Amino acid sequence: MAHRNEIMALLESWLVPEKFQDYSPNGLQVEGKAEINTLITGVTASQALLDAAVELKADMVLVHHGYFWKGEDQRVVGIKRNRLKTLLIHEINLVAYHLPLDDHPRYGNNRNLARVLGIDNPEPLNGLVWRGEFPQALTPQALSERISSCLQRQPLHIEGGPDLIKTVAWCTGGAQGFIDTAADAGLDAYISGEISEPTTHTARERGIHYFAAGHHATERYGVQALGKALAKELGLAHQFIECDNPA
Repeated sequence: MAHRNEIMALLESWLVPEKFQDYSPNGLQVEGKAEINTLITGVTASQALLDAAVELKADMVLVHHGYFWKGEDQRVVGIKRNRLKTLLIHEINLVAYHLPLDDHPRYGNNRNLARVLGIDNPEPLNGLVWRGEFPQALTPQALSERISSCLQRQPLHIEGGPDLIKTVAWCTGGAQGFIDTAADAGLDAYISGEISEPTTHTARERGIHYFAAGHHATERYGVQALGKALAKELGLAHQFIECDNPA
């Protein structure tokens, strides 16, 4: 058992959210009970995740995608009303970290995607984009198969680079716009979660392979690593809940 304030102080010291200008508030978004025994982690604070948290008698839900995004409808109606009602009735704390969790050198989505895909020497390249290399050069088909096997999702591959891929850049989630950062660095391939219409032309015209590996699929791993570390540090029960999302 740990007090909510103790948990939040530890998370804030690890993730340092004040360094980021984000699109939603980082940290405690909905206050629940003060004493925490069971922590649930997930990618997005969907109704399915909240229902699982209720069933497991969780005291805190920690996610990458929380609520109160800039530009969203501020009214508490519909989906928002149902989600908040679930949290408040069951006194479940909702904690969310967006960009701070993408970029963290140990618990971040980018760092842990590198671990899952077997990328060596991962390091920040520019902003939120990371770079690294594979121990042995891979054909584009082999990299596509590796992504599919590791993430349980078939990536969309846009062919534009060399016959073999050794160097790679990546940024999880909706980061397709950073493909130019990878191309400027002269790397063989770029991986992100989502693709947009211009991404295809950029990859082909700038001579770089591009892989859209799924927004959800690429952002599973940071929150799991963070939840495990928190549970170990404070003696909490922890479980990651996978709410499948093909996007």
